[in-house]
This record gives sequence, structure tokens and C-alpha cells, in this order.
Amino acid sequence: MGGEAPEPRRLTRALSIGGGDGWWLPEEMLHLVMGFVEDPRDREAASRVCRRWHRIDALSRKHVTVPFCYAVSPARLLARFPRLQSLAVKGKPRAAMYGLIPEDWGAYARPWVTELAAPLKCLKALQLRRMVVTDDDLAELVRARGHMLQELKLDKCTGFSTDGLRLVARACRSLRTLFLEECQIIDNGSEWIRDLASSCPVLATLNFHMTELQVMPAELELLAKNCKSLISLKISDCDLSDLIGFFHSATALEEFAGGAFNEQGELAMYGNVKFPSRLCSLGLTFMGTNEMAVIFPFSAILKKLDLQYTFLTTEGHCQLIAKCPNLLVLAVRNVIGDRGLGVVADTCKKLQRLRIERGDDEGGLQEEQGGVSQVGLTAIAVGCRELEYIAAYVSDITNGALESIGTFCKKLYDFRLVLLDREERITELPLDNGVRALLRGCTKLRRFALYLRPGGLSDVGLGYIGQCSGNIQYMLLGNVGETDDGLIRFALGCVNLRKLELRSCCFSERALALAILHMPALRYVWVQGYKASQTGRDLMVMARPFWNIEFTPPNPENARLMEDGEPCVGSQAQGHGTLFMLKIFAAEMYPLMRTGGQGSPLDTIERRIEGAASMTMIGLSSVVSFPAVGVKDAIAGVAPGRRQHCHPDQKAVRKNGPIAWRHTSRPDDLGT
Repeated sequence: MGGEAPEPRRLTRALSIGGGDGWWLPEEMLHLVMGFVEDPRDREAASRVCRRWHRIDALSRKHVTVPFCYAVSPARLLARFPRLQSLAVKGKPRAAMYGLIPEDWGAYARPWVTELAAPLKCLKALQLRRMVVTDDDLAELVRARGHMLQELKLDKCTGFSTDGLRLVARACRSLRTLFLEECQIIDNGSEWIRDLASSCPVLATLNFHMTELQVMPAELELLAKNCKSLISLKISDCDLSDLIGFFHSATALEEFAGGAFNEQGELAMYGNVKFPSRLCSLGLTFMGTNEMAVIFPFSAILKKLDLQYTFLTTEGHCQLIAKCPNLLVLAVRNVIGDRGLGVVADTCKKLQRLRIERGDDEGGLQEEQGGVSQVGLTAIAVGCRELEYIAAYVSDITNGALESIGTFCKKLYDFRLVLLDREERITELPLDNGVRALLRGCTKLRRFALYLRPGGLSDVGLGYIGQCSGNIQYMLLGNVGETDDGLIRFALGCVNLRKLELRSCCFSERALALAILHMPALRYVWVQGYKASQTGRDLMVMARPFWNIEFTPPNPENARLMEDGEPCVGSQAQGHGTLFMLKIFAAEMYPLMRTGGQGSPLDTIERRIEGAASMTMIGLSSVVSFPAVGVKDAIAGVAPGRRQHCHPDQKAVRKNGPIAWRHTSRPDDLGT
């Protein structure tokens, strides 16, 4: 449930206190003033005023996010910001969630840990996302920074085991946050939990949700007794009846997720479950209508509720949400229906974030009464005017519903909508006027996603998006536009767009290349399904002399077929070409980037060009990847962390052993 907060008012290069070069201000005052400037682009603007301001920015910068781990070398980062307290590094592109990135693609954490852990004397927090982290990397990290590390976040990372977590737990006695959600971790035992309990008394947040790690209830109880500051715990599935002792000891707990009702209909088993008095955020698994009574006593104080992995019907959603008037964050599946959204609109007037995921596509829990449509979205827009984030899968939509959102949701900064293909007829297409009204009304929008059907948005509508999205930085568009002209109109207006994903396109290679050249702030492009040529020559319009080209062989495991033998892609994408990815950054050490210091440099283009299946162009400003395999073969792989909902008939399976969630993701995934 991702999304970024609205941007504060930004500074400009013209800002200078006491003169054009800032020499009238004492050094101490500049340090103090710079400490209050947190937005990285404001910092960048200030650092360009003069060399003095540049040096003070370097010495006072506390946090840096590296959006692509090969955009800059660790040595260069250290030279520029030697006193960082917090560092976030992102590895594999989001395409890795769909199996489009080979397993050995790179994104190794080794260079970052070995070159920065010891020299960054002030480092207290480290976040790695979609990177390969080994136990040796964790050992190196704790040797250098274990005495002062307070926050470690490994988001969707792979390559390490619970042995590495034991090293972290034993060495990092000041650790307050350990985040492991959706990581692929080798489980060598749950001793790491006991080590956390005995060595990290100030631990406040522990998250290993949506992992395969097994944990004993007694170990969680020990954690609660020893870590009195524990306010947030998200675990892998554990029966709620086994956590009674933990809840009794975790008096400070405010957020909990991962508890499961493994015995549906056995309410007597859960009658003694008493949640801590401060608990205001909850996410439970396998909960049915009969088990809702466990939540009722404290439902009025809940601020965050996740019902995505429950067995609640539309009526069950209505009954529960009617008792939660103070919700700020709600995550459900489209089984909630328009009737359930009506209850949300009438009850949750303070709601700020709403996510409506798609239901089971394989005949399990199907949404009732047609799922979510324009009726439910209109009710939400009128009733929940504090909304800042909406992500929804809908079965039907109209221009009027989008206009309502633009009229009433003035605080919206992140909007994502997918139109499902279950209904044969959609009430109103194209959605040109509705999209224009939404973008004009929601002036704070920074992230926008719209995945429709063929004919869902004409060239005129695509032009409206370009005209009205001057402040949007991230955009995902699927099945939009009719001709190349619409794409060019769109590109001319997106002056601040930094990340773009196009899926199921009807555009030619030349139009894509020209459009990319017309978006000056663009840093990342992912195009899935377009009118490809045999040679891809027209895409070379956007090539530059300083780009390097890499060719990657195809991964045969990328083609995950459904039971009927058809790949999980949109119908229009199947009729067009393939996929390419453009990532723009300042690369400094590309010959070493894909090995992470663990192997030989990249081969030259001449040695790899023949018979290659895809190529990546990487240079001082851009990376472009053009897989030569068709979208029918390339799309839809296994995505870590996406759990598909179990069919109710699988209850007997749960009684006999733990459920192994099937991790899946789809081309129309809204992202997090």
C-alpha cells in the first residue's frame, strides 16, 4: 500500500540569505538552517548556490535514497556525503516482481556493505530493497555498525538465512526496527527471535510478514516480556489462539498483523483472545463472519484495518466496518461490493487511504452483487473527503464516478484504478472527460495509475492526461490511446514525470522513442506490449553515444501458463510486440555493476550480440532493455509477496498443516 506524501513547498536556486553566495551568514547558522531542509530536491537546489553551501550540504545531509544501486558507486556516495545517518538503496527494478529479470541479474548488497559500513561513522539506519543480501553481508554490517545500528530494513530481499538474523540480533543491542516483509529467507530455526528478545530490549518494530519463517508462540511471548517498547509486530501466519500469552504481555502494542483463524467456526477457541488496550492497527488471516466477534470490543478505536486475507462476505464487511468509525486506513478485496463501500462512506469519515484488491480469479471467493463499480466509488468520493490514496480494481466505471472523485477528493495525491475484464459490457467508454475532470480537480496528485480495456481512453483522453498532469511524478497506463499521435500529445505535457509504465500499448517503436525524448524529467520507463519490428531499429532514435549496451539471454521460466495453457497477460498485449525498459541514471562503474564485485566484468557488445534475446542500454543518463521474446512468453512470473487467496474448500488442508501461499502477480498489478 505504497504511495508518497504530497510534496511540501520547494525551494529554488534563487534562495540566498544575505547575498548571492551566502558569505554574510556564519558557518554555524548555515548548518542550523540546512538542518531544517529535508526534501532532497530542495537540498540539491541549495547545494548549487555556491561551493560553501555545497560543502555544508554534504556535511549536514542525514539521509540519502539511491533509487538504483548502479546509479552511483559507493565510493562516490561516501565522498559526497560522509556523515550520513540513514541510507536507502534500491536494487532490482519492479519488473523483477513479474519474473522479467533473471535471477542472476545483479543488485548485490556486498559492495555497499563492504565499502560503506565502516567509513560511515554516523550510520544508524540502513534500508535495502530488492537486493541480494547474504549472511556474510549481514556479518560484515554488524561488525562495523552493530554497536550503533538502530534500524535495518530488508524489503523483498533474498539470499540470507535466519543464521544472519541471529548475528544481527546478538550484535545490534540498540536495534529499534527490524523489517523483513516479503523477503525470501532460509529458515534454519527460530532462535533468532530468542536472541532478539534477550539482546534488543529497545526493539519497537518487528516485521517478518508474508515470509515463510516459522515461529513459536512462546518465543513471541518472551519477546513481548523483554521488549517493553514493542509497538508494532507483523508475523507470518500463527494461530490466534496460541497468542493469548503474547497479547497479555505486549501492553504497548499498537499494530499487529499475521494472526490467523485456522479453525473456522470454532469460536470457543478464540473466546479468550484479548488484544492489548492500545492496539489500533490490525490485519488478520482466514477470519470469517463467525470470528468477527473477537474484534468488536475494540473496533471503535481501530485506525487501520487489513481484511485482504479474510473470508468475509459482503455482509460481513458491512457489519464489521459499521463498527469502525475512526478508520484512517482500510485494505479489502472487491468482495466488499458497492454495498460495503456505501457503509464505508457513511461510517469512515476520517478515511485517508483505501485499497480494494481483486478477488480470487479461480472460482474461489467471488465478489457479490457485481463487485465494485462506479456506484461504490461515487459513494466513497462523496462520503470520504479526507482521502489521500485510492487503489481499486473495479468491474465497471463511468466518467461521472471519476468526476466525483475530482470534485470531492481534493487531498488525493495517489490514485490507481484497474478495470477488470469480467463484465462483457462497460457502462461508458471512453473515459476521456472523467479522467480530465479527476486530474483537474485533484491538483495534489503525484502518482496516477489507470489500467483499462481497449477503447477505454482515446487519443483525446491521452492528451488530456498530458495537459493536466504537470505535477505527477509516477504514472502507469494500460490499454490507453489509439494511435501514435495520442502518445506524443501525452508526452508534451508531462514535464515533471519521472517514472512511466505503459502496458498493452498500440504504439510504434518510433513513437515510443520520440515520446521519451519529450519528457525531460523521465528516469524510468517500462513498456509491456507494443508494435514491435523485427530489428527494433526505430527505438534507437533515443540512443546516445555515451550509452553502453548489454544483451541478456531469455529466462525460460518467465513463461508461467495458466491451467488452460494461456499466459497471464492482457489480450491486447498478446497481439503486439514485447517489452522494453528504460532506466535513466548517472552510471559511474557499469563494467562492475552486474557482478557486484563477485565476478568478471561485463562482456563486450561484440561477444554477446549474436543470438541475444534482450539488450540493455546503460550510460551516463539512461538504461534501456528490449527483450526479443514475445510478451506471450515473457510476461507473468512468480512475484514474491503476492499471496493468492485460498478457496474456502481448503479449510481441511489448513487443519492438516501450514498453508503454502502461492506467490503470484499480474501485469495489471497496482503496485505497492
